[in-house]
Amino acid sequence: MVQREGGPRQPLTRASARVHLRAVRTPNLLPLRLAVATALAVSSALAAQGTSPPATQQASPMVETTRAHERLTPRSLDGDTLSIAGPAGRPVVLFVPRAARQRRDVHLVVHFHGAAWLPQQAVHALGDGTVAAVVNLGAGSGAYHRAFSDPAVLDSLLEGVSRAVAAITGTSAHVSRLTLSAYSAGHGAVRVILREPRHAARVHGVLLLDGMHTSYVPEGTPLANGSALDTTNLTAFADFARRAVRGETRFLVSHSTIFPGTYASTTETADWLLAALDLRRAPVLAWGPRGMQQLSEARSGGFTLLGFAGNSAPDHVDQLHALPELLARLLAPL
Repeated sequence: MVQREGGPRQPLTRASARVHLRAVRTPNLLPLRLAVATALAVSSALAAQGTSPPATQQASPMVETTRAHERLTPRSLDGDTLSIAGPAGRPVVLFVPRAARQRRDVHLVVHFHGAAWLPQQAVHALGDGTVAAVVNLGAGSGAYHRAFSDPAVLDSLLEGVSRAVAAITGTSAHVSRLTLSAYSAGHGAVRVILREPRHAARVHGVLLLDGMHTSYVPEGTPLANGSALDTTNLTAFADFARRAVRGETRFLVSHSTIFPGTYASTTETADWLLAALDLRRAPVLAWGPRGMQQLSEARSGGFTLLGFAGNSAPDHVDQLHALPELLARLLAPL
């Protein structure tokens, strides 16, 4: 089946496949080149400081021309953008849509890792006044994990958001619905936040975009060579997923087929999560956002897992650019 944006699913025929392939025969390689240049710049900066760069997503270096890898671009949005104090001395970029002025409470999406304008577009598209707070703490999930390991850090962030929204709207404001969204390394913040029962109880929904990783045991040894997954960083996700299956929360996990090699892939952790929930994938052949190709899906209650094709760097970036559609799906009525 083929899922076109804004339209019904259509059968994937040989003719439609040929049309799609012709449309992407000459891909836009600029995002890949920018990603490589950024990674090199970060590595050089860290080397100059005498610091080894942290482990990053290990996508295949091949050039991939099957999928479109369409990219959103920044655009003007109706609302206010400002910075507030955040964890680890880093600013948090806050976007308050004009529609938020009509609300007495605050629906908040805290997004971890990625350009701020993407989550801003995603919440703006919801049209209900949802506010976005974007946190960027550098490379590696450990940076996010350490920053939020003290539960008071999230408390402080939410208080800062409430004060800023109140200053803009001219009324008292409090966060009544909290959604956590994370891309890649940003999942480190979500997993440690969910370990705190008080915080986990107030989270309405979680969106993980190609970023649920863990280590192998023994470390660096793939499952195919007889290792196991270190589940220490996965149990909080499993606990939250069980609540989602019961319809108490919302949880959407999306992943590519990137195989990092030295640590567990998002496919392997997704398989572990499904086994913990006693759920199975259903095979799917459909178009997703930005020309992504969906391969599998599992759903139960408020829990959804979506598997997409792709083992290259652009396939990883596709997941972030799918944020508007996947956030809307996460928050849609059951």
